[in-house]
Amino acid sequence: MHGISKTLTEMNIVERSKLLDTVADALEVSASEVEDDGDPRDVANLVCVARTIRGMADDMSARDLHAAELLLEQGIMLIYQHESRRASLIH
Repeated sequence: MHGISKTLTEMNIVERSKLLDTVADALEVSASEVEDDGDPRDVANLVCVARTIRGMADDMSARDLHAAELLLEQGIMLIYQHESRRASLIH
């Protein structure tokens, strides 16, 4: 895990699929936390991106790499925003 990071292009199909699943899992955890906070719009956004990513993970091919990159960026940004909001509420 401490090795050099790979781009999606450098990853094989199994590695890409695992990455997509990991981000989708994190989005679903964030959605569950947001649901507890009572924000249905954010829950919907997190769940929709997670489901779209999961749909891509099942059939990942080289032609879908750009779309996968965009979805991963969007998903990671949504998680970051969620964590930032939670941190500001705690402090």
